[in-house]
Amino acid sequence: MFTRITRALLFAGLLATVAPAAQAQTPAAKKAAAAKAAAAKKAAAAKAAAAKAKAATPVTPPPAPLPPLTEAQASAGIKEALNKGIVKAVQFASEPDGFNLNDDIHIPTPPDLDIVKSTIGRFPGMTTVFTQLETQLNRAAEAAAPKAKDIFLTALANITITDALSLVTSSAPDAATQFLRKSTQAQLGAAFHPDIEAAIDQVGAGRAYATITDKYNKIPLMTPVNLSLADYTTQKAVDGLFILLANEEAKIRKNPAARTSDLLKAVFGRK
Repeated sequence: MFTRITRALLFAGLLATVAPAAQAQTPAAKKAAAAKAAAAKKAAAAKAAAAKAKAATPVTPPPAPLPPLTEAQASAGIKEALNKGIVKAVQFASEPDGFNLNDDIHIPTPPDLDIVKSTIGRFPGMTTVFTQLETQLNRAAEAAAPKAKDIFLTALANITITDALSLVTSSAPDAATQFLRKSTQAQLGAAFHPDIEAAIDQVGAGRAYATITDKYNKIPLMTPVNLSLADYTTQKAVDGLFILLANEEAKIRKNPAARTSDLLKAVFGRK
């Protein structure tokens, strides 16, 4: 009997000791549970908002495939592109310093004069004479450049529809320019030569060349120099025009901003 009473008293004392501790932990546990519940609610709300926003965002359908390019479109597009390039190239080449100050098409003194330059270039005043000659060759090319426009445009009118489609779809950035070069290079050279020959004399290149060669050819044991400035300058002028035209064609093919008409956008905006 005594033992039972003792056990009961011990159990009651244990409960009395544990109860305050349990009561002391309850607010903290409740606070943690509330924070956890709030976080879960916030996450659920964010997820619901994201889902709602996604559902509200309109779905953009993929662009409809472009209709095949017709031969007529290709022909008109390539001709418009080349016409634009021709006008700009010829205009640029014809301006003062159009050749002279453009590193892409500047005409240097003929390579055949390199040995002459290294031999007499140190003579008094000869550096200036060589500089003048180089500038004057570029002036001659600038003077002849306007004649190219009509030759280019005539050849442009003769591009067939089949050729045009091939040129439009070519991966080469200068495909049309190279095509035009094959059909006009000889004609351009023949048309340029008389004008450049006349311009060489007018701008003083002939006198500068005579000064250089006369002094060089008087040196004993030197092989006399005798080259055609007109032939050399004509070829360089023709090359320069095609470089400018190729640059303009490449812009239209690669740069959307250069496609200044609906036709150019439709034909060259497919790649």
